[in-house]
Amino acid sequence: MTAETDHDLSREPVAAHEPSPRSGSIALVLLVATGLVAVAIGLMTLGRAQAQPYILGILAVLAMIGLFNLFAFAAGIIRFVDRNLDDPVMGRIADHAFDGLAVTDPRGHVVYSNAAYLTLTGASGPQDVRPVERVFIGNPDVSEAVFRLLKAAREGKRQQEEVRISGHDGSQGRWLRMRVRPLGTGKREAKYAVWSIADITRDRERQEDVFQELQHAIEYLDHAPCGFFSVNPASELAYVNATLANWLDYDLAEIGSGGLKLADIVSGDGASLLSSIVAVPGEVKTEVFDIDLRMRTGKTMPVRLYHKLAFGADGAPGPSRTLVISRARDERSDPDRAAEVRFMRFFDHTPMAIATVDRGGNVVRANARYAKLAQALGLDSASKSIFRAINARDRHLLIAAINQAAENQADIAPVEVALEGTKERWGQFFVTPVDAAENDAEAAIVHMLETTERRALENQINQSQKMETVGQLAGGIAHDFNNVLSAIMMANDFLLNAHKPTDPSFQDIMQIKQNATRAATLVRQLLAFSRRQTLRPQVLDLGDALSDLTMLLRRLIGEKVKLDLIHGRDLWPVKVDVSQFEQVIVNLAVNARDAMPDGGKLIIRTANVATDEAGKLAYKGMPAADYVRIEVADTGTGIPADIRDKIFEPFFSTKEVGKGTGLGLSTVYGIVKQTGGFIYVDSQPGQGTSFHIFLPRHHAEPDVQVEQPPAANGVAKDAAPAATEAKPRTDLTGQGTILLVEDEEGLRALNARGLRSRGYTVVEAENGVEAMEMLEEQSGGIDLVVSDVVMPEMDGPTLLKAMREKNPDIRFIFVSGYAEDAFEKSLPEGQQFDFLPKPFTLSQLVAAVKETMTKQG
Repeated sequence: MTAETDHDLSREPVAAHEPSPRSGSIALVLLVATGLVAVAIGLMTLGRAQAQPYILGILAVLAMIGLFNLFAFAAGIIRFVDRNLDDPVMGRIADHAFDGLAVTDPRGHVVYSNAAYLTLTGASGPQDVRPVERVFIGNPDVSEAVFRLLKAAREGKRQQEEVRISGHDGSQGRWLRMRVRPLGTGKREAKYAVWSIADITRDRERQEDVFQELQHAIEYLDHAPCGFFSVNPASELAYVNATLANWLDYDLAEIGSGGLKLADIVSGDGASLLSSIVAVPGEVKTEVFDIDLRMRTGKTMPVRLYHKLAFGADGAPGPSRTLVISRARDERSDPDRAAEVRFMRFFDHTPMAIATVDRGGNVVRANARYAKLAQALGLDSASKSIFRAINARDRHLLIAAINQAAENQADIAPVEVALEGTKERWGQFFVTPVDAAENDAEAAIVHMLETTERRALENQINQSQKMETVGQLAGGIAHDFNNVLSAIMMANDFLLNAHKPTDPSFQDIMQIKQNATRAATLVRQLLAFSRRQTLRPQVLDLGDALSDLTMLLRRLIGEKVKLDLIHGRDLWPVKVDVSQFEQVIVNLAVNARDAMPDGGKLIIRTANVATDEAGKLAYKGMPAADYVRIEVADTGTGIPADIRDKIFEPFFSTKEVGKGTGLGLSTVYGIVKQTGGFIYVDSQPGQGTSFHIFLPRHHAEPDVQVEQPPAANGVAKDAAPAATEAKPRTDLTGQGTILLVEDEEGLRALNARGLRSRGYTVVEAENGVEAMEMLEEQSGGIDLVVSDVVMPEMDGPTLLKAMREKNPDIRFIFVSGYAEDAFEKSLPEGQQFDFLPKPFTLSQLVAAVKETMTKQG
């Protein structure tokens, strides 16, 4: 313990520019203790009585000394000092530091400063020391920096500033680095600030020298007689010298601001060549490329690149260093160089990928298109084998072709194989041998042309032809089936009329009727697919039509599936057959329900698609026009890619045997196509399916007729079967002579029997020629002709024309298993007739006959 006096209590840290004395000594303590013991022994020899006054006096003196020391310690005059604070090593480090150090108290007074601080602030001695703000605040060059330092000192923060102090009398100035920080982290220590001042003039001068040298180097590089650029790993131009910028007609400042990529200045697929260098960890590679650069104006210039690229230890490429030599002058001055430039242009700009390979299929050299193809297939830069670009199942084909080339065989057949990658891609390879005398390393030249789009187009054409063929077959089969079903349904009606419901055979007859009706439905679906069904289009608001279907759709899809109808605003009108449109929506809704066995959501969304928007869509085969789009989307299992192209084919079904006919989506396809629309499907397994139907916008005719007129060719489209069935109690009996023309003898007999049962006189004819003879023989005349359309010798339209020449007012009903669109074009203009599609029931036949007979001629 030592005692130190301090006349200023606020200056607790000692002014350390004068070394503090060592505090306390163990020898002094031992000396005082020895003296006290000697005095005590001496007093004991005097006797008790004589020693008592001396002992009391000594005790009094010691007590007074102790009392005064206690008061002095309490007043702070005497303190206990840690010996570590007086460590001479620590003190000398601060006192003799190169940087000026000073400590200020909360009032800004300097309580400590070292010799360097006195020198840097121009103080003559400890008594002349001043704080930083009083030294530099008057200098306008540094006043703002000093103010920021003072603010940081008051807030207990760290701050650093670099300032330049102007020299006096024209002398060179100097640079100072000033720092300030709190003395410590404690509450009391944080109020003290430690200031540091360092002279960094020489460092600044050294930096300026380096900067000047760098400026000179950049200037030399910018104005070199050759171009230079650097590309970072993101293929962005990090640097371009002035020479290259001038060649390319770019502003150097614009390039330096970023935004340009390598592909912006390299013509064609040349950028792929620069990124195709095989990575070798830790090595630096330099490759030479002859390519074309693209100017701002779009013109090209031939150049030779010396492309240097360094790879890190992990194989990652760093920024490149590329020297550019213009070869434009070579074309004018040196014919050999000009020929070389032209060859390289042909080599790199050909639309075919070209590579030379050795016997093992390793690529020796390749053009830019091959480098781009390798990148598109996802091959890494280390994949030098050309076989890696081919699907494993087809590699043996190219291996065999290269082996033939290595044996110097000519006329090697082209090889078409599947390419490697996540998407299905195809390529055709042409292999030719290389003369072994010229190059031992190269065995063959391989030309590759990607044929993915060509194969896709061929598949579309084949699919279209197949669908057309199947449609024609379906239409022909449907016609024959309709004749058979008409006979079955007519005979079944006779049986129902002859048997009462209580008859034991009545249920069997009803079963026949139900199955015949089901068969007729399947035939109608075939006709819908083949686009040969009878449509009765009318102008329709899709929003209202879908709203009317809501209750039916909810019953069909069940409670597990949520139905959302989202209608577009101000939908354009369309012209469709209402019943057929409803069948399209119902079929799609049922398919969506089956794809969501555990429940989900069915969304039906409508919207207008303008011509501009339709032109931007990626759907093939749909011309740009105004459409109304109906989207039917579900959240079901989705459709696998391998069957997505087959879903519209007839009889194709993924359901179990007996649970579907496979005609649902083919019917949808046929109805949409026959209406003049388009249908497309988007689906991913596990992500649901969306069907997009585009129906053409209907533009109203200028003169709208209220009553239903004949069609443009005179075809009156009425006598709907549904209308007759809706009025079963109507009186269907009548009178008159009917000429029945039908080449199917059994069907003709049943039809004649049914008409006679309703009171009509029926004359039968097997074909058109016989019908004309019957017309001549009937003296009473013919009131109505019911004729088949397709017949031998003379078909229905020819018969109509011939009979109208003899009797212009004769009425006609055509019956056919084909749709009326199949033959209406062969009719002469202005002819009127009614049409009854097969198969039909007895009630439908007699209803159509009576309705036509009651019309005014």
